[in-house]
Amino acid sequence: MVFLNRIYTRGGDDGKTGIIGDIRLSKSHALIDAIGEIDETNAAIGVALAKITDPFCQDRLGLIQNDLFDLGADLATPFENKISSSLRITASQVERLELEIDRMNQDLPALKSFILPQGQGGIAELHLARAIARRAERALIGLNDSDITINAGIRCYVNRLSDYLFVMARWLGQKLEQEQLWEPRKGNR
Repeated sequence: MVFLNRIYTRGGDDGKTGIIGDIRLSKSHALIDAIGEIDETNAAIGVALAKITDPFCQDRLGLIQNDLFDLGADLATPFENKISSSLRITASQVERLELEIDRMNQDLPALKSFILPQGQGGIAELHLARAIARRAERALIGLNDSDITINAGIRCYVNRLSDYLFVMARWLGQKLEQEQLWEPRKGNR
């Protein structure tokens, strides 16, 4: 369990931050950037949750927020770290997202156009969280050029997460009758 009795430590005043294993990295390091993108994804999901009243969505997004903290801990623990208690994203977490995507998708009509990222009741916020998750995925892919190896399950999870958030936004949009399809050249009439 995490215990924080002080928020500031002054340890990062030199432009470096620590990860598990007493390793200090520049705050501009690709790994720290990826961790920040995951944190922003989690915060964006929290903003969506502030607007969503559907119990299914609330429950599922709460689980995902916990997963994202696990994922952040996984990223902050070098993959070579042999500590058996290290949190790692697992295939079962990715599979859970896939099963839930399939479950929600069963209730949706086939797409005949792109979906406009808008809507009330948390729909627009889910679309924003999806876009941020895609940016987090790009940051994770950028780690391929880094000297730090990460758990491959992390990339799978974040890739599925962006799909999940898209499908949930559609599912909620259908439920609230707010899904708006893109109409090409609508503004040019």
